Amino acid sequence: MEDSRSMMELSDELNEQFDELVTYCKLSGEINLDLYTEYDVKRGLRDSNGKGVLTGLTEISDVQATEIINGVKMPADGRLYYQGYNVMDLVKGYEKRRFAFEEVTYLLLFGALPTRAQLHSFIDVLRSLQELSSQFVRDVIMKAPSGNLMNALQRSILTLYSYDDNPDDISIENVLRQSLQLIGKMPMIAVYAYHAYRHFNCKESLIIRFPEKNLSTAENILQMLRKDGAYTELEAKVLDIALVVHAEHGGGNNSTFTNHVVTSSGTDTYSAVAASVASLKGPKHGGANLKVLQMFDDLKENCPNWEDDARITQYLEDLLNKKAFDKAGLIYGMGHAVYTDSDPREVILKRYAKRLSEEKGTEDEFALYEKVERLAAKLIAQKRHLFKPVCANVDFYSGFVYTMLEIPRELFTPIFAISRISGWSAHRLEELVNNGKIIRPAYKYVGTHRKYFDLDERKNKEEEK
Repeated sequence: MEDSRSMMELSDELNEQFDELVTYCKLSGEINLDLYTEYDVKRGLRDSNGKGVLTGLTEISDVQATEIINGVKMPADGRLYYQGYNVMDLVKGYEKRRFAFEEVTYLLLFGALPTRAQLHSFIDVLRSLQELSSQFVRDVIMKAPSGNLMNALQRSILTLYSYDDNPDDISIENVLRQSLQLIGKMPMIAVYAYHAYRHFNCKESLIIRFPEKNLSTAENILQMLRKDGAYTELEAKVLDIALVVHAEHGGGNNSTFTNHVVTSSGTDTYSAVAASVASLKGPKHGGANLKVLQMFDDLKENCPNWEDDARITQYLEDLLNKKAFDKAGLIYGMGHAVYTDSDPREVILKRYAKRLSEEKGTEDEFALYEKVERLAAKLIAQKRHLFKPVCANVDFYSGFVYTMLEIPRELFTPIFAISRISGWSAHRLEELVNNGKIIRPAYKYVGTHRKYFDLDERKNKEEEK
């Protein structure tokens, strides 16, 4: 099509002209990095040691990585609290229960753990709002399927605006309704978008399963995704816990902060959530677990003997020295902007990954992950001369877990979005309840002021030169 043709299809002359524009763009956009220090600009809204700059207040969740010992702040095992409850304690309570994600969603939205009756009522409300019309599935999800399902998810969320009788009303009552609808519908949208892509682009049989009213979100994802609709109790439990630990992580993470920023402008729910999805798509945020899995694919290819610690250590050194994998100088899944000693989400997910590997017969691969985690932490600390520990983050094991659950890689980041929509919704509602100002941080202008000359004057000056 004319509107979507690539630059490769343009004439050589137009390609040269475009290359020239690219050069101008790079030169125009380049800023002297020393100016960030000169003007004390917190690049990335972080201070010099990587800590986030305070930009707001929240009661929804708390991320902690230090403790006070003898009056001195020291690194400690990470702790994550949802509405004041330690996530470690919540997960322990869910060990023999279903609907963990639904209960956590209730907690994040309403600030308290539900009674049994409140939870059943909440689940009934979500069930009533999860359905998608056959018209929406046919006209929106099945048409123009995208290889990147985050784009399909974003497009579907924006299109839901047209199916809402009152889309622009930002009263708490209406936004809560919209939020619950999105929480209920997103699993179906993501799974159906995957099936549509595989059917139209990979010639696979199209199997569409409806969600079952008696199943949890995790159980429905598995039964809608798999051809036979079957899953084990442990599989459903692990996915349920994965949804719990990804549901929320403070107001400062990129996608949630995006939601705060967009919400503060007074726009509609669909636009705010679509913006969060766009943010989460990035490989530095929600796509990080896929980078971990791709890194392990490359490691296995280069280190076929998983018992050879020396060879694996050398590979990890090559990663840090930009000689292996994508040559970015990173060991993906290691390190976090806040956590140092440990990421509580990783600790939880690792425990369930071990149990699942025993059921799946992949204990050797789990041992490889443990080994890389141990060796990488030491190497990164040595390479960067760090005095504080480096821990694995939640992305380190999540891709491995999803693979054992037979979740295709295309759905890794959408699964994250299905979980994080609970946190996004809570933060959007919190922003609206407090009726805050529009979020508008300042940027320092470091260019020069110039006198304007029209085209003829510019031509004359060029000729004079």
